[in-house]
Amino acid sequence: MTTNPDSDLLEECSPQQNGISQTSPAQYSSIFPSSDSKEEAISTYFDEKIPVPEDVSQMFSFRKLWAFTGPGFLMSIAYLDPGNIESDLQSGAKAGFKLLWVLLGATVIGLLLQRLAARLGVVTGMHLAEMCNRQYPTVPRIILWLMVELAIIGSDMQEVIGCAIAFNLLSVGRIPLWAGVLITIIDTFVFLFLDKYGLRKLEAFFGVLITIMALSFGYEYVRVAPDQGEVLKGMFVPYCEGCGPVQLEQAVGIVGAVIMPHNIYLHSALVKSREIDRHNKKEVKEANKYYFIESSIALFVSFLINVFVVAVFAEAFYGKSNIEVSQQCNETGSPHTDLFPLNNETLQVDIYKGGVVLGCFFGPAALYIWAIGILAAGQSSTMTGTYSGQFVMEGFLNLRWSRFARVLLTRSIAIFPTLLVAVFQDVQHLTGMNDFLNVLQSMQLPFALIPILTFTSVTSIMNDFANGLMWKIGGGVTILLVCAINIYFVVVYVTALNSILLYVLAAVLSIAYLCFICYLVWQCLIALGVSCLDVGGRIQLGHARHIDIYLLSNMDDDSVVER
Repeated sequence: MTTNPDSDLLEECSPQQNGISQTSPAQYSSIFPSSDSKEEAISTYFDEKIPVPEDVSQMFSFRKLWAFTGPGFLMSIAYLDPGNIESDLQSGAKAGFKLLWVLLGATVIGLLLQRLAARLGVVTGMHLAEMCNRQYPTVPRIILWLMVELAIIGSDMQEVIGCAIAFNLLSVGRIPLWAGVLITIIDTFVFLFLDKYGLRKLEAFFGVLITIMALSFGYEYVRVAPDQGEVLKGMFVPYCEGCGPVQLEQAVGIVGAVIMPHNIYLHSALVKSREIDRHNKKEVKEANKYYFIESSIALFVSFLINVFVVAVFAEAFYGKSNIEVSQQCNETGSPHTDLFPLNNETLQVDIYKGGVVLGCFFGPAALYIWAIGILAAGQSSTMTGTYSGQFVMEGFLNLRWSRFARVLLTRSIAIFPTLLVAVFQDVQHLTGMNDFLNVLQSMQLPFALIPILTFTSVTSIMNDFANGLMWKIGGGVTILLVCAINIYFVVVYVTALNSILLYVLAAVLSIAYLCFICYLVWQCLIALGVSCLDVGGRIQLGHARHIDIYLLSNMDDDSVVER
């Protein structure tokens, strides 16, 4: 006996569905697009799907963990980009070991947010950009897309700067900064050809780059030999003795550098690369478990690498003055002594000066190995940024571009201002752009965190995997805290500009910015269950009802199911 699909859809679209939190396997299967639907045929990730071995006899399987290993490490690269490395070394130079606990806390918060992103992709088979495209009206959707694109371009610029500086250091200045900027165009396209050899080989290549970073910065850590007691104290004692505005600003900068908006979109798409039967509740639950374990391992590795950088500069350069560094560089015959003015002001470092001072104090090998680590960080972050851009563009606009075209667009936008600074200014202005870029990305953070909490809290999207009460409260408080910290970071940066015109412009933009965030928060609070904000039954017409209509539509037909 055959069944009528339309009658099944109408039955699932009954008003009672919105209130169901426990469903039968049949109901659970019908909520999501089928695996042979058009949506899968035009997947925004690689055509290849990694099979997951069957092993029903064990609670935990290393074979399954290995099958799920990959997306978390690609995601963790965003925690190791040149912007993060610069934040780490500045933290060590300005506050010693005292802010390591902030780095630890930011990484843990990042892990919890990445968990939400991975669960959305696993449970629904759609990543965050696709979900925003289907659930938000046109104007908010376009604004969201533009904001996320700004964050991706800002991150791309940081990666270009990091690679250009690395080439300059490795060539002892023979490759000028502008040439290093241009080289990043070529090498990015070369690396993109790697995905032609299969997804596992591409993931292995990213693993190699992470290993290079670990060995490079690990060498610096062993060479400098920081006080292990101070490292542990700074990591687990949440206190900053004698800290002032400089250290507070640096602590805020750590949070802004670690938690990046486009990384939430990236991770929700990467998890689609494994063969998971979303009709099978047990498989979905198992995938969530292994992805969380893999992400935890990946972020633990990235945390250790960040600790290496903080500890090196905390031990060797905390409290050092410019004249001390200049004298040491003179004694070792460094050609970069002009970078450090002859005064007793505290040393100010960036990823370029960081390599120079390491070379002055610990020999040329320390400088070259530092540059190799920065180059690996820049190259790996460049590629993950490219994939983020592809997912975001395809998800928000339903626009299928080749990776070549996508890289050409975003890299051109990123390179143009960077190249102008590299040609007409010096390295200090180039590295100084990182401060502005960190502020830019901090401003975009709510446009990833609020939607991910919203969608993972809606039962009609996530079904049994929707956020529970504790996750809703904890997630809301965490996102509020992170957004408040980043807004403070933006305010500190703007007030330091000392320009009335810029103040007025910032005030106008801030009003529009806050209005849009209030709209997203309003939607999020409704999803979290604050029904008094649901004016005119918005939740039935917006999240729950519209979601049901989309998810219960025939994916092979362009028509929409009518209630």
